[in-house]
Amino acid sequence: PTPTTYPSRDIDGNLLSTQFGLCTFVDQQILTVQELPETAPPGQLPRSVEVVLEGDLRDAAKPGDRVSCVGIYKAVAPRSSGSISGVFRALIVATGVKQLNTELSGPTFTEADYDNITDLAAEEDVIDQLAASLAPSIYGYSWIKKALVLLLAGGRERTLQNGTHLRGDLNCLLVGDPGVAKSQLLRAVMNIAPLCVSTTGRGSSGVGLTAAVVTDQDTGERRLEAGAMVLADRGVVCIDEFDKMNDGDRVAIHEVMEQQTVTIAKAGILTQLNARCSVVAAANPIYGHYDRSISITRNIGLPDSLLSRFDLLFVVLDNNDAARDREIADHVLGQHRFRPAGDDGTTVRDDSLIDELVDDGDKEGGETQMRVKYDARLYGPRVPGAKDPLSIPFLKKYLAFARQRFAAPEMTPEATEAIAEFYAELRNSPDVAALPVTVRTLETVIRLSCAHAKVRLSPVVELTDVEEVMAIVDLILKSDPSAAEAGRASKGNPRDNRTKRIRDDSEDEASDVSEDSEEEEEEDEEGGVGQEGEGEKTTTTTTTTKERPRRASSLRAPLASGTAEDIRRRVAELSAEASGKHANVTGVVATLLERGIAVSIEDVKAVLKELHDEDKIMVDGDDFYNVS
Repeated sequence: PTPTTYPSRDIDGNLLSTQFGLCTFVDQQILTVQELPETAPPGQLPRSVEVVLEGDLRDAAKPGDRVSCVGIYKAVAPRSSGSISGVFRALIVATGVKQLNTELSGPTFTEADYDNITDLAAEEDVIDQLAASLAPSIYGYSWIKKALVLLLAGGRERTLQNGTHLRGDLNCLLVGDPGVAKSQLLRAVMNIAPLCVSTTGRGSSGVGLTAAVVTDQDTGERRLEAGAMVLADRGVVCIDEFDKMNDGDRVAIHEVMEQQTVTIAKAGILTQLNARCSVVAAANPIYGHYDRSISITRNIGLPDSLLSRFDLLFVVLDNNDAARDREIADHVLGQHRFRPAGDDGTTVRDDSLIDELVDDGDKEGGETQMRVKYDARLYGPRVPGAKDPLSIPFLKKYLAFARQRFAAPEMTPEATEAIAEFYAELRNSPDVAALPVTVRTLETVIRLSCAHAKVRLSPVVELTDVEEVMAIVDLILKSDPSAAEAGRASKGNPRDNRTKRIRDDSEDEASDVSEDSEEEEEEDEEGGVGQEGEGEKTTTTTTTTKERPRRASSLRAPLASGTAEDIRRRVAELSAEASGKHANVTGVVATLLERGIAVSIEDVKAVLKELHDEDKIMVDGDDFYNVS
């Protein structure tokens, strides 16, 4: 009988030598197949088995795929020196491998899919519809969802003639208070991305994210074992609890996030692996909750060299707003009341999950439903004029179509000029206090503009794409919660130097009025009480008006009814925005000046006194509160 081990002697006991020139070599790949986590028995670890793929079956699956394997069971004796153990390894020599999730290899587009995709791309609010359908179970966060849609679409990757590689993948970091759905947004990205690897900061190391050198049990040779970022090549890596990662492990991903390669120089192995992936990370502030009295960089606690590699950085705060909290509560309670069609409330069988995956694979080539029926319990109250949300399979197909067919949009001269001007303004803008503006910021604007053009299915980047991206970048760089809180906490709320200048100008006007009144009193004494004296006084006043138009224009005059209404309207807006906190007189003056309405502090105080007497607000010095 043929032994299970490799023969070393013949029947007569003579030593045998292998003639490699007469051997036939076959391509081979060994997989470790693990049962689905959702079908594993409760309280037990998922079991696994090794599967050997030979010949044309090799490379039929890659790490992370869900497959169904058919093969022949085989017991193999373990390799040992001089003795054989009684415990044999169990293998399956595969005769067939089938992908359960066909979306990983690329979706199949039908003619109806082409029509639906082109119709959606022709609509003006295509980016808004995609963002609303990304994570409908999460209330709000429209800007973050738009940015994540652009991240999934990706920018344009370029390799110059001199070998320089310009990455097209976008990186995003979400920082904020606990319980603001950061992890749920990561789950939404994992659900949409065709290839996604998820990990956590505490449960991953530097070599686990990049690559590790291990010893092969069969041959005893050193070999490379790919990490999460190498496995997610051309995909997305989601890292939750990013702040819990050690500093030494965090440094390992610096090269991946910018150069998109992993360089290994260990145990005599010198190589470079591709890791062309986007990074979506979620982190809590360094003190647990976001401290509004210090800057963003101090709250995050990450080095600037790492923060500059993130194209998108959103600060998600848990603000106290009674109206918004009620809307969130209604939205969450509606989801708990939601039950899909055909669900009788009983526990779903374990085998049904596998049957659904097999059925989805058999539906390959069929038309994908574009929209789903709107359910107020799942999506919240319907906004008038809003369309039905897009289905998840169609959203996957739309983004895959944009990535494949419009992978290299060209930039128009108008878009190039707008990006250059916007970058120059950011470098010199006093409003940018959140993060430093570097050349990486310029590359971020370019990548986002290309991604926006791909979402519109446009072969060129137009000025409208750049304008939409400007709004997102302004939101990231110019919205500093720490600076706003510091401004509200200071006395008089001096929001910026412009507000301070307004206050100084009003004081100068008051001094000018006092000087004019003193001069008029002197003229009254010289003119006397007679009729002729009154005529001389009038003439003198007219001459003074022509010589000093600025001082005469600053004389105190009755407040116009239109201006009073503007002040009342702005006070109501600030009171609503303050959400129980105080607003300030100088804030009213500054915001009205931005709208082209010049008022003084005394005018605002007069209107505030009227509103205080009407019991609509409560005035405390220069601050006022909403009492409704």
